[in-house]
Amino acid sequence: MIAWFLLLRHGSSLVIPALCSASSLRALPLLASFNLAVAFGTPAQLASDWALMVVAMMLPLIIASLRHVRDRSFARRRARATLLFLLGYVLVWMTAGFVLQVMAFAARWAVPAPLLCFGVVVATAILWQVSPAKQLCLNRCHRRPHLAAFDLAADRDAFAFGLMNGASCVGSCWALMLTLVVSQGHALGMVAVTLFAFGERLEGPAPLAWRWRGPFKALRIAAAQASLWLTTQGRTSKRIVES
Repeated sequence: MIAWFLLLRHGSSLVIPALCSASSLRALPLLASFNLAVAFGTPAQLASDWALMVVAMMLPLIIASLRHVRDRSFARRRARATLLFLLGYVLVWMTAGFVLQVMAFAARWAVPAPLLCFGVVVATAILWQVSPAKQLCLNRCHRRPHLAAFDLAADRDAFAFGLMNGASCVGSCWALMLTLVVSQGHALGMVAVTLFAFGERLEGPAPLAWRWRGPFKALRIAAAQASLWLTTQGRTSKRIVES
């Protein structure tokens, strides 16, 4: 909640400066344009904003994984195991953030028109969403490996689990995150992507196939809760009228 408050209050800079899409830079080679954009940017600010975004958007997705780490660690080791898992997870996402920013820069350099560039990225995200590779990453997000209980083996397994879970999460969400980076991380987009990814993670593992994937289970739960609430309100109103 603190991370969301900071993101919504101060905004975020999830992309290399927008001058990279200027027509004057379009005439330069890609590498030269990238170097010039970085020279005018603040890499430290980009990294800190990306880390804040990872905390706000991605950590809610790993509640079950964190519970697995804590349930399989002795009480005296739980805090240490949790921190090692989070370190591995965040390390993967920080690396992915740099790659996604470079991809976004390349897309904006190749397609200077903002709307057209965004449309190309959205089309890529839709194609990835229906691909078997997306389902493979989602299935791996549900893996709960054996974790050693003692000494360095326990530390190694917790850290390795964080790396594995982070890599699976990146594989599942990279295309959605790329749309945010290209659109410069608008707050409503971040909220929408977080809710979509969280709802999607409620789905269980499934066979690899070309098909549409989404937060269908979450929508069914929401619809059932809404129906129950409306029924309860209707009965309450009826009792009031009758009395």
